[in-house]
Amino acid sequence: MGFRRKSRMDSGRGEKNMSGKLCVGLACSPRREGNTAILLERAAAALRSRNVETEIYRLADIGFSPCMACEGCSSTGKCVIDDGAMPVYDRILKADMFIMSAPVFSMGICAHAKMFIDRAQQFWAAKYLLGRPVVEDDHFRRSRRGIFISCAGTKIDGVFEGPVKVAGYFFKMLDIRLAGMYCYPGVDSKGDILSDKAALDEIRDASIKLVSG
Repeated sequence: MGFRRKSRMDSGRGEKNMSGKLCVGLACSPRREGNTAILLERAAAALRSRNVETEIYRLADIGFSPCMACEGCSSTGKCVIDDGAMPVYDRILKADMFIMSAPVFSMGICAHAKMFIDRAQQFWAAKYLLGRPVVEDDHFRRSRRGIFISCAGTKIDGVFEGPVKVAGYFFKMLDIRLAGMYCYPGVDSKGDILSDKAALDEIRDASIKLVSG
């Protein structure tokens, strides 16, 4: 389907997914091993250590188009563009937990993330035009939860205001309870976040809390 899937990685002890839970991570930065990607991998490692099946999808490796504003989803609740975004959305809809990591570019959420989020118009249509839940099982829908992770090179006041609003909308459209937003300013050069032990520990702990709800 033109996308690269990075499936569950063993924690090094050959453990199986004994928890029966699935977490999907979305790496939105175009930069490989960038700061938000590092934090996402930190979260994934914590979840795998709790035997949670964890998949990470890197948007830069996925061939997908932006929303074309064709309104094709208005009558069906499903996007008419059949590309690499759709299998990823299918996995997100099946996930108990969801982690999105995206850097700030030009005071907004990065382009790869925004393009993917815009394709969530299909879920808005399902909810508000067709009156259908995005996730049909009520118990499962209520139990779904996730976190948003972001980094910005600048420390300008309000640098995260736009990204957190967009991310909040995205989680709502996916019927995922947003358990926390973790935003780190002044993190610019590749790998800078590795020197911030407090941030690394915070993401680890936040991810572990997702398991218990």
